[in-house]
Amino acid sequence: MYKTAAETANDLNMPLHQIVRYIHEGRIRAVHDGESYLINSAQFDTYHEQLERIKEEIEIWKSTPIPPDIDIKDED
Repeated sequence: MYKTAAETANDLNMPLHQIVRYIHEGRIRAVHDGESYLINSAQFDTYHEQLERIKEEIEIWKSTPIPPDIDIKDED
């Protein structure tokens, strides 16, 4: 399914000019039909899956306690 750049910006909660800039930079693939850019919405499914996985990994990293350093010597 294809969406316009405006619909994509609305779905991603991003400004339209940023989506258009990403299209021009090649970060988002799009087809120009003469009037507007059409973006395949399936390419963002992978993006959202990766984003969720990264968020989970960050939460795991934050909740992992720091192991005690075996090289620390007590000076007392």
